[in-house]
Amino acid sequence: MILKKIEAIIRPERLDVVKKALAEKGFVAMTVSEVLGRGEQKGIKLQYRGGTMEVDRHPKLKIEMYITDKNVGSVIKIICDAARTGKFGDGRIFVTPEKSGGVRTGAVDIYDSDIKETAATGKPSEDKETLLIKT
Repeated sequence: MILKKIEAIIRPERLDVVKKALAEKGFVAMTVSEVLGRGEQKGIKLQYRGGTMEVDRHPKLKIEMYITDKNVGSVIKIICDAARTGKFGDGRIFVTPEKSGGVRTGAVDIYDSDIKETAATGKPSEDKETLLIKT
């Protein structure tokens, strides 16, 4: 199974809306991390203890999801629709191909079409399809 990693950087206040929209379509597995960043939004100036302080990194949330290739477009649309406020700083979405492995089962998918080796034997595989390696 070919997976894609979706990383979405969104406003913290939009998380509940995004989670609900994804859950309604059956996409519930995700990792959420607090991050700091800046983009076109740039910095803002704040008054602090009688002085001016420039804050150039804003708190954001990063949602990471691993989605099958056929569902990537749907997930991106759901996240964009739910996270959008129409202002600078709404966020960004990144999609990358991934290899996956199960910690419990010890299975790792390898997608390298040139050379595939089995962890147990070290010999190349003749198979051109996805190779499942148990470690």
